[in-house]
Amino acid sequence: MSAAVPATGMFDCRNAYVETLEALAGEDSRIVAVVNDSIGSSKLGKFHERFPERLINVGIAEQNMVGVGAGLANGGKVPFVSGAACFLTGRALEQIKADCAYSNANVKLCGISSGVAYGELGATHHSIEDLAWLRAMKGLTIIVPSDPWETAEAIRWAAAHQGPVFIRISRMPVPALPRPADARFEIGKAELLRDGGDVAVVTCGTLVHHALAAADILAAEGIEARVLNMATIAPFDVEAVVAAAGTGGIVTAEEHVVRGGLGGAVAECVVAERPVPVRILGFPGFLPTGSAEWLMEQHGLSAAGIAQAARDLVARRG
Repeated sequence: MSAAVPATGMFDCRNAYVETLEALAGEDSRIVAVVNDSIGSSKLGKFHERFPERLINVGIAEQNMVGVGAGLANGGKVPFVSGAACFLTGRALEQIKADCAYSNANVKLCGISSGVAYGELGATHHSIEDLAWLRAMKGLTIIVPSDPWETAEAIRWAAAHQGPVFIRISRMPVPALPRPADARFEIGKAELLRDGGDVAVVTCGTLVHHALAAADILAAEGIEARVLNMATIAPFDVEAVVAAAGTGGIVTAEEHVVRGGLGGAVAECVVAERPVPVRILGFPGFLPTGSAEWLMEQHGLSAAGIAQAARDLVARRG
């Protein structure tokens, strides 16, 4: 598969989410949406118009929102609980743990505007710890789609799956990744976007596009980088990471803090199965006010920053 991103425009993955959800709801009357005064930010206005009695707005009450979702699931519905990722996971963590994961409730948690998408609204609105605390919960499937196609596929899979799911949906515009016509979305399987034997980059979400651009930069210098799209954080593709370790070094890049997220999962795998140097790129912790682009640039999450981390690993091997 070519690593070059086609010039087909930029897309808001929330659109793919709501269009897919509305289509599924038209086929399955069990599907409902639950929001926390977030119809606009979740882009569920058309869903509300078409299915007015199948959208429940609990107001700014995230704990109640998740509890209502679990109750609807217990009553045979398929609830998509949709709200800003920072508030959905931060305020309602106990309900996600007890009512969804521990109870194995059939709730689909949709974290909207994840990562640093809120930019200038600052640390209170950044959702850069969510993967760490959710990954600790057994039985919760965690998906971080990279583009519109993968977002739509994740929503379809979640609707058909029996059990709790968290889907991290960004609002930052991204290009569509090049994929063959027979591409398949598989839970627990990394997607090999570019092969290479000198170093590996394991990434997810919005950073997938930066990683591919970094691989192009490196290729021009004679360094062939393998790029893995790890859209499923849990369950995790250990086999793909072990194979990536065969390159001699792994860079991880994610829109998350450097502790406990994708980088942590890769490091846990590597230290247990095939020890090699791992460079974890992400945020150090709470961030200052600034645009999403500026925050990523400042913390090495641009294409240039990822390429430099890969160079450092290759140079370290001598």
